[in-house]
Amino acid sequence: MLTAFVRAFRTPDLRKKILFSLAIMALFRVGSVVPTPGVSYQAVNRCLDQQQAGSGLYTLIQLFSGGALLRLSIFALGIMPYITASIIVQLLTVVIPRFEALKKEGQSGTSKLTQYTRYLTIGLAILQSTGLIALARQPGQLFSGCSEHIIYENIGLFGIVVMVITMTAGTGVIMWLGELITDRGVGNGMSLLIFTSIAAGFPTSLWAIRIERGWGLFSLVVGAGLVIVSLVVFVEQCQRRIPVQYAKRMIGRRMYGGSSTYLPMKVNQAGVIPVIFASSLLYLPSLAVNLANKTNPPAWSTWLQKYLIRGDHPIYMFSYFGLIVFFTYFYVAITFNPTEVADNMKKYGGFIPGIRAGRPTAEYLDYVLSRITLPGSLYLGSIALIPLVALGLFHANQNFPFGGTAILIIVGVGLETVKQIESQLQQRNYEGFLR
Repeated sequence: MLTAFVRAFRTPDLRKKILFSLAIMALFRVGSVVPTPGVSYQAVNRCLDQQQAGSGLYTLIQLFSGGALLRLSIFALGIMPYITASIIVQLLTVVIPRFEALKKEGQSGTSKLTQYTRYLTIGLAILQSTGLIALARQPGQLFSGCSEHIIYENIGLFGIVVMVITMTAGTGVIMWLGELITDRGVGNGMSLLIFTSIAAGFPTSLWAIRIERGWGLFSLVVGAGLVIVSLVVFVEQCQRRIPVQYAKRMIGRRMYGGSSTYLPMKVNQAGVIPVIFASSLLYLPSLAVNLANKTNPPAWSTWLQKYLIRGDHPIYMFSYFGLIVFFTYFYVAITFNPTEVADNMKKYGGFIPGIRAGRPTAEYLDYVLSRITLPGSLYLGSIALIPLVALGLFHANQNFPFGGTAILIIVGVGLETVKQIESQLQQRNYEGFLR
């Protein structure tokens, strides 16, 4: 990987793209610390010194915003509204025939779906910023145990509207920055911005472990992190290659086909989406408890607070693991259509050796997919439980960075970016050889 980066910096065009991407990522981090008008930054800093986030409902947004959420900066919502909108549009593609038709139209249809995603992102940003401001105006809600007034009391309705517009505009700017990286930089822009947000919290989390628990646990966490990253890289690269043979056919005066290739099916076919789904669903009990009567809580609220809110409880861990396995199968089922793949192979004269084209091919692909998804779902569940196990063993959940959604995204984005750099290097080497 380091060799690829060194060679990339020696190539003028590629060096400009990498430097442009790094500049946009730095600008994104600067916007994460610029406060929104109406926010008392001194009060925010005092609450941050006292305690981390008290509301589990916003933990995922806090992770993807790189700490900007709790600081109520102009980029407080981060990339989370865009992620949510992308997932919703992708799921609606299976349900709404119009979206499915747009997906099959190629580049023009994809552009329209992207435009719908942008509109939905702005709508979600308005809702999320309104909820975040309403929560922050109540002392002790955004930061448990901190009674500071984070937002000025005399701000008024106009000031709240300005804050909502500012945070929503920040989300729009983040989308624009991500698209700039995709068009003029290296890699997927949105993924790199998420990578930047998560990676920005690693040094602080590791150093906090060193201060609280000493060099011994710090060294143990770093060593465990290196092992976890190695295992994640290994599994992310694992795939089942199904051989595909294309028959020879005449088109005009040319002969096509007759080649052998393979259909790659990754062990982790669903990526990090099942972890996000499971995390979001498990935030609902926390929301229900917050809405319940605090002075005289009902029995169901007490039960939820005891078993489904504490991350170190076995019932919570088992529920989290089970939801990840379920959503892995669910997401793979709606994103990979064996019948469509089999029809496309048959259309272009392809077949799997020993399997008849058409329906038998679809049944075979479904058979392989259902069995390869099992180890993938168990792998995702195990990685996601690492921070919860750290909470139970070392009480270091707030500061343990190696595990869950964070490590999956960082490794996945890192591998994909390196692959794109290597592919562009190979393309330029071939061009130089031909010249």
